[in-house]
Amino acid sequence: MLESIESLMVSPEVLTSARRLIAGDSQILARAISWVENGLDVGSDIYQEILPHCGNALVVGVTGPPGSGKSTLVGSYVSVLRNLGRKVAVVAIDPSSPLTGGALLGDRIRMSKHAEDRGVFIRSLGSRGDLGGMTCSTYQIVDLIDAAGWDVIIVETVGAGQSDSDVAALADVSVVLCAPGAGDQVQALKAGVLEVADVLVVNKSDMPQAMLTSQQLRTMLETRRITGGKVAEFVNTTAILNQGLSEFHDAITRVAQREVGHPKLRVQERARRTLLSKAAKVSRDRILKLAGSEVEKICSDYLAGRMSQSESVERLIFLCTG
Repeated sequence: MLESIESLMVSPEVLTSARRLIAGDSQILARAISWVENGLDVGSDIYQEILPHCGNALVVGVTGPPGSGKSTLVGSYVSVLRNLGRKVAVVAIDPSSPLTGGALLGDRIRMSKHAEDRGVFIRSLGSRGDLGGMTCSTYQIVDLIDAAGWDVIIVETVGAGQSDSDVAALADVSVVLCAPGAGDQVQALKAGVLEVADVLVVNKSDMPQAMLTSQQLRTMLETRRITGGKVAEFVNTTAILNQGLSEFHDAITRVAQREVGHPKLRVQERARRTLLSKAAKVSRDRILKLAGSEVEKICSDYLAGRMSQSESVERLIFLCTG
């Protein structure tokens, strides 16, 4: 398989790095992730070389409101997978430092019990202001890890509520968490993220109101079933006590079995979203750098009501692309 990497458009160094990554070199994988995260051309070149080798890992996206226990559940689930002999990678997307752009919360700390396990790869990414609960480089990073031979890749999003629905385009199985007694969270889920959930989890089920929250969500799922909408698997867990983890794993497995034959389509979708995200970022950066009398005139016309918002936006886009 390694011999299939051929290209006349990239350097020998890129090809060597791609081969080493596909062979499972974790050091090269870590470097390639940094190159991609920092927008370096070498990262993009390696990514393009490894794409034909993607589509083998199970990608599980975990999202939900802050405080629902995502990191605890992910850490406990990693233990379940390691007991089954699976190699597991965790990509944890955290709020960014306003100074460095790096992740403020290091999941290497929150998942310290796995730090010495060579069968676990953990990487924290700063959100860098990107919406949708993920960075624009997340799609590429998942594929890099996939090509490096990891069996399961867990992506834990920032936890910004219903904006995390982008995780459905990334993952083979989308997991949505909700904490007991969170009425507002249930309504937020109803409005958006619930529609993309493959597995719906009420975590911290030992807490008061857990039963009520479970009943609310089950009612919502039943309504969706009756109306022909997507119906998620439903699980109660108390991750900190390792309760419900077997049921959680079984639910993910059932969904994954239904997704047989789809991994390559996910790779195509991740590549498509990578290009769109990059194009959007380049366009945004160009617009923010615009200066001059024409820009000031557009802003003045908009403020004075002589130009609509949509027309103003179109004019700005034309300035940076025309």
